[in-house]
Amino acid sequence: MRIPSFSITRPVRFARALMVCSVLAPLPAWADEDPESLDIMERQMEQLQQQQMALQKSLQAMRQQIIQHRAQMGGTATHGGHPLAVTGSGGHVHGGWTPVEGHTPASSQMAEGEHMARPRIGGHSDPVSELGDQPTYESVVAHREEDLISHMANNNVGPHNRETVGAQSAGALGSKVFHLGPVSIILGGFFDAAALVENRQVSSGIFNYWNAIPFRNSSNFHTTNFNGDARYSRFSLMARGQLNPHLTVAGFVETDFGASAETTNPYESNSYVPRLRQAYLTLDDSRADMHFLIGQAWTMLTPDRVGIVPRQESLPETIESSILAGQTWSRQWQLRVVKDFMHHRVWTGFSIENPATIYDTTGFSTAGDNGEYALPGNGSNYAKVGSNGVGLSSNTTNYSNEIAPDIIGKVAWDPTWGHYEIEGLLHFPHDRSVINGVGENHTAIAWGAGGSMILPIIPHRLEVRLAGLAGRGIGRYGSVLLPDATLRANGAPALLSSAQTTAGVIAHPNKVIDVYGYFGMQRSGRSYFDSNGQTYGYGNPMANNTGCETETSDAVSATLNNCTANIRSVEEFTIGAWYRFIHGQYGTVQAGTQLAYSRVHTWGGMGGAPTTSLSEIFFDFRYLPFQ
Repeated sequence: MRIPSFSITRPVRFARALMVCSVLAPLPAWADEDPESLDIMERQMEQLQQQQMALQKSLQAMRQQIIQHRAQMGGTATHGGHPLAVTGSGGHVHGGWTPVEGHTPASSQMAEGEHMARPRIGGHSDPVSELGDQPTYESVVAHREEDLISHMANNNVGPHNRETVGAQSAGALGSKVFHLGPVSIILGGFFDAAALVENRQVSSGIFNYWNAIPFRNSSNFHTTNFNGDARYSRFSLMARGQLNPHLTVAGFVETDFGASAETTNPYESNSYVPRLRQAYLTLDDSRADMHFLIGQAWTMLTPDRVGIVPRQESLPETIESSILAGQTWSRQWQLRVVKDFMHHRVWTGFSIENPATIYDTTGFSTAGDNGEYALPGNGSNYAKVGSNGVGLSSNTTNYSNEIAPDIIGKVAWDPTWGHYEIEGLLHFPHDRSVINGVGENHTAIAWGAGGSMILPIIPHRLEVRLAGLAGRGIGRYGSVLLPDATLRANGAPALLSSAQTTAGVIAHPNKVIDVYGYFGMQRSGRSYFDSNGQTYGYGNPMANNTGCETETSDAVSATLNNCTANIRSVEEFTIGAWYRFIHGQYGTVQAGTQLAYSRVHTWGGMGGAPTTSLSEIFFDFRYLPFQ
């Protein structure tokens, strides 16, 4: 029989090289035991991946030669495999992804074309691909773009993005990938058991609602409170597909149990209901360096830790689910377009996002129960700022009138040291008034500008985070949810100035401990007028604050209306730590504690400018089965 003309020495040499690569590929997993060597291991893995891709191309050419010779000899080539496989590398670019996950190597004892029939969990797959696979740089890294961008930017910010609570809040996924045909499925989330002790009765659980911190006139000011629940346990899923070597499509959904139904009660079942946190799809073109997102996600105003990339938002490591006073954030529908330059060093983003306006109507009595408020003058004058939900929307929530989406722009820069960004937005509050039987629409132009930075004082060990946003009519973009606007005498929106800022120091002394300290502040301006002896607006110096220091029932206080206390600013100081005391192939278990002190300042009125405060201690345990 005639021997084929290709050389036997060459494939043997390549096979030996691949064997070395397959042995070295799991090294980054071992590097978890030595955090000092992580960077070195990552660089080694990059070199190995490049070698694997070069070898893969040569093996592909050899496979085609084999197919041709077999065709001449009348033979066939078959391929099999189980449709579902799980790989421990998670497609992580630092973790040694091999071009074909889910295909097992053919043993010398197995018949030609036969493959193992059971899914694999953990380890690495056979680097030999199916016929027709063309591994490229994009196809190797596209499975976990957020990890790729973190590595490519190399801005020395923080530890691995999945290992901090801030990253978990942003929606970090786990490290294992399930394969369903050409689609990769990545799971994330955690089981959460949190509790707090606070020196005021606020009844909001671990979600700080600063607007409801009681003053001395309320009995809640004088009572302590304990609360524990598991409602912020979370589940997330991403489905990702490679349309071609340069184009990747993905869908992401995240949910928890933070919502309350009408039947929810804390007395017996504690049956909190699921709510939607995030749900969006992305399209990434690595050739054009373009990134598209549509759906509900963190607003693009939220500070990032690298680039402008989903699930890479820079969020505090706090336990409180309201994050931190002064934190800029929202989760809402948006259509986002991002372009990166200079090998992922410079990013520009443009987003149109779902609008909403928080109105303060102090002094304006309700003219109905559907977002209508009486204006000065005859009894028929009123302003309509929104409507109660109907259909599938909550009929107890008033949805503000909006004429256009919010418009947001951002520029981010990732040099070799730190992350820096500037941003701006436009918002268009809109309402309608009827005065003396004549109706008129009103539209205001709200705006804001800000930025953030992360300074890696000691790269991957100690960092400083600074962020801020200021403008008019943008209070809802801060955690405190201060109002965006009040009303003028003619019913038009009167925008309130707003400013918010956060500053934090985060330390990672070793791979299992994170320690942090933060300060946050949000401040609101005021707008008011008087008419016929009646005070209207936010922060009116003639507002009645005479009853804020005398304890009485809430019903009597509401009847007397003697504690207006419009909030001027809220400040929060907090420190805390997390300890990951179990970490292995079955996931991570971590425990954390946080101490927080908040102080509320009000605009002065008749009776002075009352203040109040809240002290809290949080405890939390989390099990992350996918990380």
